Amino acid sequence: MMSPSIFQGISHYRRDWLLPGVVVGILRVSDALVIVLASLVAFLTRYQDFQYLGMFQVYGCIIAVLFAMNIFQLAGLYDFNKLTDLYAQSSRLLGCWALVMMALLVLGYLTFHKFWLVSNSRLWFAFWFSYGFVGLFGVRILLRHQIQRWQQAGRLARNVAIVGSGPHGKRLLDHMARHRSDGENIVGVFTDLKQDADSATSVASHPVLGGVEDLVECARRGMIDQVIIALPCSAEQRILDLMKTLRSLPIDVRLCPDMISFHLPDRTVSHVVGIPMLNVFEKPLTGWGLILKGIEDRLLAGIILFLISPLLLIIAVAIKLDSPGPVLFRQKRYGFNNEVIEVLKFRSMYVNRCSIDNHVPQATKGDPRVTRIGRFIRRTSLDELPQFLNVLTGNMSIVGPRPHAVAHNEQYADVIDQYLARHRVKPGITGWAQVNGLRGETETLEKMEQRVRYDLYYIDNWSLLFDLRIIFRTLFVGFSDPNAY
Repeated sequence: MMSPSIFQGISHYRRDWLLPGVVVGILRVSDALVIVLASLVAFLTRYQDFQYLGMFQVYGCIIAVLFAMNIFQLAGLYDFNKLTDLYAQSSRLLGCWALVMMALLVLGYLTFHKFWLVSNSRLWFAFWFSYGFVGLFGVRILLRHQIQRWQQAGRLARNVAIVGSGPHGKRLLDHMARHRSDGENIVGVFTDLKQDADSATSVASHPVLGGVEDLVECARRGMIDQVIIALPCSAEQRILDLMKTLRSLPIDVRLCPDMISFHLPDRTVSHVVGIPMLNVFEKPLTGWGLILKGIEDRLLAGIILFLISPLLLIIAVAIKLDSPGPVLFRQKRYGFNNEVIEVLKFRSMYVNRCSIDNHVPQATKGDPRVTRIGRFIRRTSLDELPQFLNVLTGNMSIVGPRPHAVAHNEQYADVIDQYLARHRVKPGITGWAQVNGLRGETETLEKMEQRVRYDLYYIDNWSLLFDLRIIFRTLFVGFSDPNAY
């Protein structure tokens, strides 16, 4: 029989309708209402009454809501874990809302051509875009404040019970303690082994509350929202028995793999011949994503090369006048799928000093190998401009992990975990690490590890909007850096 003291150990005893899915649902409804209301207020601002309100405006509201719901979803604006990050919400929201308005503009022009030529409708759109963004972002500010209040009150925290008092359970609890989240409240540990239920008192500072029967009783009383089974894979029969017992309970049941310390990105489950399997790693770019990335690279590279062609000519002449040797420097680096490619750069070093025993050390402050023109073009990243030719030939992207020299790759591959995972996509001229200040010399192992973490984050979270955000930030932070020598 279950001890009454167990009830006292579970402090957050509640039955609450408030769940992350409900909060996201409220946000979706709020967004739809804001879009419609912003449209009406914009119309009223332009015309002072609703006398001229017609089917064009009605259809426009409906289509805008449908477009916005889908585009916001694809951009991650309805990811509950990111709702409190106002910076990410504002930047993504601005891009997505602009995309919705652009799509509506094109559709309006194609379907209501004669009406669309009237300047008044364009002014209404301008008001709608402004009011809509203010309203949508305002809703997120209010929601962030409310979410923080709910979290402080414990209403959004889910009561989590751990099954497993052995080493596997301890590793899981230690990991959860290091990565504490306001969304989970660990109520305690339960065990399926009778001897542990009778003798064990705590695991990783969390109380052992009893056996499986006690766990079932707590769940039936509504004191537990989620159970995580933390048993080794070798205990197959014990896991199966637990799953059979917990199957009838109105709670979430999760199975924790043995590889707790191994970082895995957010992944779903797929089915192969009817067997559920965890998608551990997936190709970062496939299907439409690969097509969009290719179009983005070729289109932008072609436009940029056309616009900067006079600048390229000026730099080439300056390099020739400054020191003897070729204008371009070709360096072998590892690219997509760990294949060696030739990366183009404007030559910034003296020809007879570029390498030491076929090894090219990273440039350091006051490096005597760097020419006078070289110091300027390296500091301003102008030496990277020829790499747009690499983008056109298809062995680089505009955005991606920066390619390192072959010698650097061989140096760091053995000492930095998942270093070679950077080659799962094409290398880029700029990247997420670079716009966050990690460019130029990496004189310490910690700096290179940090750069790799940013690169892997980009690979796991790639989207067209993410690329455009990095390109936009590069315009402001990517052309000058004190660490580039």
